[in-house]
Parts: sequence; C-alpha cells; structure tokens
Amino acid sequence: MQLRIDEFLSERAPLLARVAPEVGELLDYSSSLLRGGKRFRALFCYWGWQAVGAGRGPAEPLLDDEGPVDLDAVVATASALEIFHAAALVHDDIMDNSDTRRGSPAAHRHFESVHRAGGWAGSPADFGRSAALLLGDLLLGWSDELLDEGVAGLASRASGIAARQEFNRMRTEVTVGQYLDILEEQSWLTHPESELMSRAHRVIVFKSAKYSVEAPLAIGASLGGASEAQLAALRAFGLPLGVAYQLRDDLLGVFGDPEVTGKPAGDDLREGKRTVIIALARTGLPANAVRVLDELLGDPDLSDSQVRMLQTTLRESGAVEKVERLIDHNVLRAREALADAPLSRAAREQLGQLTDTVTQRVF
Repeated sequence: MQLRIDEFLSERAPLLARVAPEVGELLDYSSSLLRGGKRFRALFCYWGWQAVGAGRGPAEPLLDDEGPVDLDAVVATASALEIFHAAALVHDDIMDNSDTRRGSPAAHRHFESVHRAGGWAGSPADFGRSAALLLGDLLLGWSDELLDEGVAGLASRASGIAARQEFNRMRTEVTVGQYLDILEEQSWLTHPESELMSRAHRVIVFKSAKYSVEAPLAIGASLGGASEAQLAALRAFGLPLGVAYQLRDDLLGVFGDPEVTGKPAGDDLREGKRTVIIALARTGLPANAVRVLDELLGDPDLSDSQVRMLQTTLRESGAVEKVERLIDHNVLRAREALADAPLSRAAREQLGQLTDTVTQRVF
C-alpha cells in the first residue's frame, strides 16, 4: 500500500512543479506524514473485502473465472482511506493546537518553522495555520481522486457505487463527529451532569468508532459485493470494536508514553477533551476535586507537575478501571458478533487478531 501512496503522490508532483517550485513543500510534508501511522483503517478495509469471500486463505485475493480481480482497487481504496486520515489529522491538529504528530512537528507547526526560516513578513503562526488548512484540503481532494481511480477499476460497477456511498457516509459522519468534539469542549457547562457521559459516548461513536473500524470494513466489503447480512455482521462487529479502540486511545491521550504515542504526555488534558474518562471521573470525585479538574482541564500551559496531578486524580477517581471495563465489554460484544458471522474463516481469524491489536496497546 505504501507503494501505491508513493506512486500517487509522484504522479501529482509534475502538476505542482508546473504551478510553482515553492508548493513542493506541500508534497514533501504529505509524503512524510503518509509514511507513518498504524494503518488500521487500511487493514480493516482489506479484511472487510476478504471477509465476503468465504473459505479463502489469509493472503488470497477474491477470484472470478478469469483469475484475480479487484485487488488493485482494494489497495487504491485502502490508500485513499490513509490519505483521508492524514487530512483529518492535519485539520485535527489545527483545531487542537497540537505541537506534534507521530513524533514530528504537526503540519501547522512545520509551516510556522518554514516561515521563520525564510524570514518572511507577517505572523509565522498565522501562516502555519493557513498553510496547514490548505494542505488538509488538498489531501481531502487527493483521497477522493484515488478512491475514484480505485472503484473505476472494479469488475462490478454496482460494487464501486456501494463503496463510494459508504465512503461518503464515513466522510460526513466523521466531520460532524469532529464538530461534536469541539462543541463538547466549549458547551459542556450548559448541559446537565447526567448527560455528560452519553454526550461523550456520542463523540466516540461518530468521530472515531465508525470512522476507524466500522466504515473501513463496510467500504472494503462493498468493494467485494457484500450481501446485506454480511454488511450487518461487519457493522455489528466494527462499531463496538471502534468504541473500544477509541476508549483505549483516550487513555493513551492522558497517560500515554510520548515515545509510543508520538504526542506529549497528557495532551488531551491540555486540549480539554471532554472524554468518557473525564465524565466518569466527575462522578467519582468530591466536589472540590471536580472544581480543580474543571479549572485545569483545557489549560494549554499545564506544567508537567499539574499533568501528573490530574493523572493521579483520574486514577484515584476509579475512572481508569471503569474505562477498562467498558473496553472489555465492547471487545466481548465485537467477538460475539464475529463468532457466527457469515464471513470467511480466514477473515474472522484475522479480525479477531486485529481486535487484540487495536485494544491492547499499552501506556
């Protein structure tokens, strides 16, 4: 898949070069960003495709009477998902004012440094945000181009249309999920305490769970001409697994090792993320501790000692143990949905292994 991404970017290089040599910086940063990451969405897309071909081995493509078909389309679609994800990360880092991504400067910080190194007029921060916003938009457009190239090569036109519809749904859901995320950061004080947990869960479902697991599975399965029963089974597996995946990510956002996560420790605390762990902690803390939590959460200038204090507070509230139980519960739901699903044996085995991979990351 990396080869397909590199090939796609190299095909765009001449166009950018004809525009102006300076815009090569956009391509260079894109290439660097797209060489990192865990590739979970691409993997779920591939195994969603394999899942609808019963009885095939873990590395065998779907076949028709003339031999292997559609594998190139699947690789292109999985690559398009990775480019879309890169666009989402660039925009997410702007909104969260994050300094790093995958252990390197976030896009807006990178372009800030380009501005400073050039000794240009105006604000480096303003230039960085604007350039990163445009980079994210460019990546969004490129993901669409690559998806179109992929589905155009499918043997079945109906499968291409179905995959495109799933991709469009994913794009809408994750965008409004991101809006819900920033909405909760700003509006939580106006909602009853009893609603904070359900609202935090809603963000998980639409910003991450569907986008990270359910949608890639459905897109891949659609490429393979999945039946309604197969799509339903993959959704029943993918949604709870996606919830568990994001709950683990939320724990990493608070307690994760920067060497593992590529982001500073406690980054979600500085960003003021109103996650499930925060909602649970508020129910297990005395009023004075809740006030301190609310006062500090979202302060971008939190010191390391304040981050450690908040981490201790969250642990002592019992929220970490509750989140771990929620992860276990959702993993169990996912495994139960997978057990008798009308999917290929090899795919069920691989999806079972991926369940462990995406939910057992340590911090």
